[in-house]
Amino acid sequence: MRSAKDETNRPPKPRGGTESRKPGRSVGDALRQAYDEAVREAVPDDLLDLLKKLD
Repeated sequence: MRSAKDETNRPPKPRGGTESRKPGRSVGDALRQAYDEAVREAVPDDLLDLLKKLD
């Protein structure tokens, strides 16, 4: 059984619309940017030498 106090202890529910989507979108943008930067980085020569030894 729930009392009236239970309703006041809960955090407010997010309202629909674009404001509720902004945090997820900014996280996605940040992840996409981090991935793009990692892909553009050069592979260190030491790592390339190790990979050649595996062949």
